[in-house]
Order: sequence, then C-alpha cells, then structure tokens
Amino acid sequence: MSTAVPSLSLLDLAQVRREASTGEALAESVTLAQKADELDVFERLWFAEHHNMKRIASAATSVLIGHVAARTERIRVGSGGVMLPNHAPLVIAEQFGTLAELHPGRIDLGLGRAPGTDPATMRALRFDPRAADSFPQDVRELQGYLSGETLIEGIHAYPGRGTNVPLYILGSSLFGARLAAAYGLPYAFASHFAPDALEAAVRTYRSEFTPSEQLQRPHVIAALNVVAADEVAEAQRAADEVLRARVRMLAGRVGSGPLDDATVDGLMDSAVGQQARHMLSHTVVGDRAAVAEGLADFARLADTDELMVTNPAADLATRMRTLEILAETRRAA
Repeated sequence: MSTAVPSLSLLDLAQVRREASTGEALAESVTLAQKADELDVFERLWFAEHHNMKRIASAATSVLIGHVAARTERIRVGSGGVMLPNHAPLVIAEQFGTLAELHPGRIDLGLGRAPGTDPATMRALRFDPRAADSFPQDVRELQGYLSGETLIEGIHAYPGRGTNVPLYILGSSLFGARLAAAYGLPYAFASHFAPDALEAAVRTYRSEFTPSEQLQRPHVIAALNVVAADEVAEAQRAADEVLRARVRMLAGRVGSGPLDDATVDGLMDSAVGQQARHMLSHTVVGDRAAVAEGLADFARLADTDELMVTNPAADLATRMRTLEILAETRRAA
C-alpha cells in the first residue's frame, strides 16, 4: 500500500484545556506555531472563528492571526475560517489587508457562511439569519476590495486594496463546493468534524471547477484529526481523551452545566457519545507508521491536494510530538 502524503497544513482550534486559562491556551498556540515553522514542512496554519465557546480561544480570529504571524517567519497564517455573514466585507478586507501589509505573502483568508455559534449568540453578534443568503455576493464584494476592483463605486479598502489576499471557500456541503468551483477558488472541506458529504463535495468541486485569475486548477483541502505518539498505546490514550472532551462539549451545549468524569463515563454509550464518534470519523491515531498509512488512506479517500490537520490532544507535549511525527512522515513520503 502506498503511503504517499500530499502537502500538510494545520488547523489550530486554540483549545483551552481544563484547568487552564485563555492566556495559557494562546501561549500554547504560539509555541505550536513556532514549532511548526521550525519544522519547515507545513504549508499554512489556520485559526477558526468561534463564538461563546469557553474552550476555544480564537473568536477574534484576525487578532490571533496577527499575533502568531508576528512570532513566526515562514509558515502562512490565516483563517479557517472567518464566518463572513458575521461581518461587513469591507471590514474583513481592511483587517486582512492590514495583515497582508504587515506580513507580505503569508496571509490566507478562508471564508465560511455559517455563524460559527448558536442562535442566542447569533443575536448577540447582531447576526441576521438572512445574511447567509448573500454569502456569494459578499465573497465577490470582498474580492473586489482586495483586488482593487471594487464593486461599490467610490468605496475602497485601505489597507487592503491591491493586496490580493488569496481567498478559500470553506464548507461541509455541496453549496460551498459549487460556489468555490464557480468562482475558481480553492475549496476546504471540514471533514475533521463533519464527515458525511466529503466525497460528494470533492467530486462536485472538481467536476464543476472554472479557472480564475487566482487559481487555474482545482485545489482541494480536506481536514482530519491526528493524534500521534511514539507508542500506539500512548496515542490511543490521548485519542480517548479527545473523544471524552468532545462528548463533554456536546453535552454541555444542551445546558447540563459542568460535567464530572463519572457523568462523562455514563454518556460514552449514549446518543451524545455516538455523535461524538461520528464527528471524529476522520481521525488518525498511532505511531509514525500508523500515521503515515492513515494520512495516505485519507488522502486517497478525499482525493485531496492538501491535508489540513487538527492536533486535538489535550496536553502540549503530545501536540508537539504529533507535529514532529507529522514532519517525519512528510519528509519520508
């Protein structure tokens, strides 16, 4: 069996560990970014916009991107993604235009159309549910600001104009695949937590792709989770903790409040536990050999040009070693 691996990138969820502070989580994100930069095999590092989630520290996505880009040298840094309906396209163009001027050639702008949160938080964000309907037009407006060919006469993004920050469409359905194909943009599929439509979406994107000034050939990014260690048993223990954390998060969303370990134990075989396992369907666990094989298998399944790896283990040491094992795998490919 071939173990060829396409290019590797990283999605950092800026997770706040239990008993840790947000400041500690952000410091860990910087440490991981610097390690990834040093290893020199990862194409890009993305952060995602989430709101009202206690265990994720990347709500102010552009601020975090700037902080990390200033503390790394080579790796591209961007959003995976900015939820565009939460924002005016002009504001995002100004934010990412500023980042591009500060860090030329290193900034990516991945875009999603979901709010990235729950209905109550949507209201707090002043999010209009109808805003998602204008996502295709908002992407075009944003493109105009960044290219210097504004669609709104007399309105320009300063900074932003002429920076041509590359855009990526994120999704977990055929809608995003078709939009990315129609606009000739790279397409990133969120298979690290939404596995169901992966193969259909990639087929649709590739078959309907239209070349653009940004991109002449289709480019697929598919996300998966990786938990790696020197010993398989060690990696499995860390992966079990990842599953428990996902169960804890899902159960917490329905108003159960803080969950002790015994309660989580009882949920593992419930519908919540089944949902968590399904969300983590595309997860590679093991030592270097298992990771190499798992990455290759997933790359073939997803027909992808680039793998976007999330590194969800609870402790920093395991996440650092996972990066090293991924780098070893890439160099050996």
